[in-house]
Amino acid sequence: MNDNLLAELKTLIKGDVSADDQTLSDYSHDASLFEVKPQVVVFPKDEEDVKNLVKFVSKNKKDYPTLSLTGRSAGTDMSGGAINDSILISFTKYFNNTPTVNGDVATTQPGVYYRDFEKKTLKHNLIFPSYPASREICAMGGIFNNNSGGEKSLKYGKTENYVRRMKVVLSDGNTYELKPLNETELKKKMAKTDFEGEIYKKMYELITNNQEVITQAKPDITKNSAGYFLWNIWDKEKKVFDLTKLFVGAQGTLGMFLEGDLELVPVHKHRDMLIIFLHDMSHLGQIINEVMALSPESFESYDDNTLKLALKYFPEFIKQLGFFGTIEAGFAFLPAFFDLFTGRSLPKLVLQIDFTSDDLSEVKEKVATLKEKLRPLHPTTQTALENQEKRYWLVRRESFNLLRKKIRDKHTAPFIDDFVIKPEYIEEVLPQITDILKKHPEFIFTVAGHVGNGNFHIIPLVDINNPNVRTAIPQISDEVYKIIAKYKGSITGEHNDGLIRTPYLKEMYGERIVKLFEETKKIFDPENIFNPRKKVGGNLDYAMSHIRTNW
Repeated sequence: MNDNLLAELKTLIKGDVSADDQTLSDYSHDASLFEVKPQVVVFPKDEEDVKNLVKFVSKNKKDYPTLSLTGRSAGTDMSGGAINDSILISFTKYFNNTPTVNGDVATTQPGVYYRDFEKKTLKHNLIFPSYPASREICAMGGIFNNNSGGEKSLKYGKTENYVRRMKVVLSDGNTYELKPLNETELKKKMAKTDFEGEIYKKMYELITNNQEVITQAKPDITKNSAGYFLWNIWDKEKKVFDLTKLFVGAQGTLGMFLEGDLELVPVHKHRDMLIIFLHDMSHLGQIINEVMALSPESFESYDDNTLKLALKYFPEFIKQLGFFGTIEAGFAFLPAFFDLFTGRSLPKLVLQIDFTSDDLSEVKEKVATLKEKLRPLHPTTQTALENQEKRYWLVRRESFNLLRKKIRDKHTAPFIDDFVIKPEYIEEVLPQITDILKKHPEFIFTVAGHVGNGNFHIIPLVDINNPNVRTAIPQISDEVYKIIAKYKGSITGEHNDGLIRTPYLKEMYGERIVKLFEETKKIFDPENIFNPRKKVGGNLDYAMSHIRTNW
């Protein structure tokens, strides 16, 4: 950014404006495999600062076409959604006021860390159930903008189900409130002659004129973060029009998120967990059916490679868990560790099924019923005693977080890390995808995921500077996403599109729906101010030319 623009920007902002080398370097990464250096990082102090930023870019866009704004909270995005090459807006410094809880609704700002948000809600015996695996390090802005989901999404669904209101700054530089509108309220909005009225009119026309194709485009799966959720906005039966359904998961490409209301759910008093160690997957489909019939709160999995990596990189694992956490995890997984040290084969897949209820007898009965149903299959099982489930979650969560970091000479390369298929296709699809990776010996990979949703995270561990790895990434992506399209799944259930998956949206949805995504972006952001190259306008060559080299 030239000196005159930077000087002008500083006069408009009460918060901080930083363009020093260290800050630009720090904010050139998120948790993805990309590096994109911003020109300046702004820490807005209040709503007025954000409005002034939008007006500043709009005013100067004609003379400086590459000017843009990318919002960022904790920077844990794995798709490259929180990085860009112009102005980056960081919300964690000032937009982090303590959340308020009113009844079963919490109001939060984007810079609040989820760990702090949960401490507040737990005081009311309430929880937001759609937190992601990065719960200890992520922030609420990312949760809204990525339509986050996680281990409880099987029972409770994703963030989109809990958003009741959003406060946003749109491309005209003004603040608006988004919430569900009944038909009368919608007509009043569309009757307005200002920017807001135009948005409601154009979006209503876009949806109603393309209702059939939009409805057909909705993926027939339980989790999806790909594209814009056009099918969720207009509920014809209830006559409710809700633009929060569009903004959730939009990755900040339509406007800047300032504040939101989330519905909370009560915390159940009791829980019980069954662990299943599978040495082959021949009965996986049958096991899934038996588990799902009992309505678990979560149904997770991870493979033998996850356990091997945890042991191979044991010193790093200890740093993550701490001494006592490592001891707890060791006790939980003694059967698996025993297999490893005695030369027996590790289980191919570990399944973790969690039941919760306010009635202790109900969860006990479900575990007993499941064990009885599975008895003819002779699986190795282990039951967690009440209040000891955290031992098992340690391995599930922290092994995943371990993969976010550099491990000796290896780096994580999340690029096919979040696909979703119907659970009944798991036995069929997973081997096809792992066979693709096995053709590339440079890739060490783990398989973990949310079995009940058919949502899997495959995250390779590689030497990212190896030219063979860089060449293979788009090749593997092409092959994998063709399979996902064939089974009518989603290329991302939680982690969103960002730089890495936006170029594949046409493969998933087809050209007509992608055109509707482009029209939606133009309605809200005609000058392409907000987070370019995400959701629409993605370019695979641009992404691949920005793969990170320094870790």
